[in-house]
Amino acid sequence: MKVFAGIAEQYADFAAYAEGDSPCFADWARRAAADDDVLAWLDTLPVPKRQPNLVFAAARWHGVPAPAPYDVLRAALLDDDGSIARTVRERSTQTNEAGRLATLLPALARVAEQSPEPLALLELGASAGLCLYPDRYAYRWQPPGGDGEDVVLREDPDAPELVCRVLEGPGGRPDLPRRLPVVAWRGGIDLHPLDVADDEQTAWLTTLVWPEQEHRRARLVAAIGVARADPPVLVAGDLLEELPAAVDLAARHGTVVVLHSAAAAYLDPAERERLVTTLSGMVADGACRWISNEGAGVLPGVTATGPDVPEGTATFVLGLDGRALAWTHGHGASMTWL
Repeated sequence: MKVFAGIAEQYADFAAYAEGDSPCFADWARRAAADDDVLAWLDTLPVPKRQPNLVFAAARWHGVPAPAPYDVLRAALLDDDGSIARTVRERSTQTNEAGRLATLLPALARVAEQSPEPLALLELGASAGLCLYPDRYAYRWQPPGGDGEDVVLREDPDAPELVCRVLEGPGGRPDLPRRLPVVAWRGGIDLHPLDVADDEQTAWLTTLVWPEQEHRRARLVAAIGVARADPPVLVAGDLLEELPAAVDLAARHGTVVVLHSAAAAYLDPAERERLVTTLSGMVADGACRWISNEGAGVLPGVTATGPDVPEGTATFVLGLDGRALAWTHGHGASMTWL
């Protein structure tokens, strides 16, 4: 997700990213990238607010159906009375995709195995904090092409199940977790954290779910229920500024694991470098462990520690303490171990 690229490039990149997951969004983004009038409308927005998913969600928030032909979206944007643009400016793409936990859990389990203490999870760009509950789900990791048996981890018979395909990669198949980590504390930092108990705010989260993906919508509803039963500690503020104090707070409860997924993409290049420098220093000092899960081009230093990503492949890279572990699907649907 090229948040700071040119508008046409950003929308063409998003179209490739959405291909196979949302035909509607892939079509909207591809056609918007070649539509001079729509590009001009998008150019009136602040640079970080031109993101396809944010613009599409704002249009849907104001009644644009999806799936729908591109011309329906186009007319809504070009005839906008200011309502859609105002929503774009006021809101953010605070997608909380709990499905990512199926790809994050192998890294979390590795940390848990190496620590005598329970984990204290601190998420950067936490939104409503729905990804802070790896111990409240069941997991099913499926082999590619049905070759072999599923690996299932279920400690609570009533827990929602997350499903992930495990693809063959240079590292073969991962040693998947056999037990859930013990989590003693859950917290996060976000510029505008969402209150999981607020129906209007969780309705926005639901709007951010892509069309044609009812399974993700159902998963989000379940994740909201999980978080409402035990709300996390969320701090409003700049993640780079609040990080040291938040790590100190988390350290009172156990081994600190700072994690972020599809969050660093929204930092500019200088901020990303500062984040990497800060977290690398904290890891070296023993203050925390660091799990990252970002698009391949977002943290190039992490990506470079693994094999070259095939050209044209849209993937996230899962990292632990700055080292690449896996290529992952952005919503947690698959994982290729490195």
